[in-house]
Amino acid sequence: MATELERRTMAGAQTDSAVMDEGLRAYMLKVYNYMSSGLLLSGIVAFAIANSGIVNLFYVVEGGRLVGYTGLGMISMFMPLGLIFFMSFTWQKRSAKTMQLLYWLFVGTMGIGLSTILLRYTGVSIVRTFVITAGAYAGLSLVGYTTKKNLSGMGTFLLMGLIGLILAVIVNMIWPSSMMGFLIPVIGVLIFAGLTVYDTQRIKSTYFQVSGTAMEEHVAVMGAVSLYLNFVNLFQFLLMFLGNRE
Repeated sequence: MATELERRTMAGAQTDSAVMDEGLRAYMLKVYNYMSSGLLLSGIVAFAIANSGIVNLFYVVEGGRLVGYTGLGMISMFMPLGLIFFMSFTWQKRSAKTMQLLYWLFVGTMGIGLSTILLRYTGVSIVRTFVITAGAYAGLSLVGYTTKKNLSGMGTFLLMGLIGLILAVIVNMIWPSSMMGFLIPVIGVLIFAGLTVYDTQRIKSTYFQVSGTAMEEHVAVMGAVSLYLNFVNLFQFLLMFLGNRE
């Protein structure tokens, strides 16, 4: 029979485990709240721009169709990328409040770029694709959260695939090809589906390293950025398949 000391040790370990599990759930909920709130803000910004005279500040629209970008529109397209690099390389030096502010600025400027979707595709196809994306994303993220398999090896493979995808997009813009036009969204969906699973497990694992430290909020924000980008890109690539153009 277990001694009193052994029973107390076991009880203490179970208590510590329960506290850690509760903390992990709260942390992941915080990350998903950041992500979902970011998607909501981006959607509001995109809708406001696409359905008002503000659209003319960013885009050249003729007959309700997007035909070009203004100077401000070009700046707004690259601003999120600049913010991503700034946050990625300086997040450890920023306060939690600054990281939150940068995150809201990032998702807000992303909304400007996403407004082009509302100018190119029908509302019904956008809503349908968003629902499909949300369902697929929830399932993929659940896999990443619950799997016991170490997915760290996927990171390098997915990064290489992402770099290849970006190069393929650039090449296809210069020398358009119907075959590339078909393959790019297929590869894009596969890569960002994999990144969703991988990043979910990575964010979960990171919690155990930063729990209770001053960096916990910073890491939660950066985790939300990763999940946000995965969702948006998965949505856009699926829209290439499922969307009906205006």
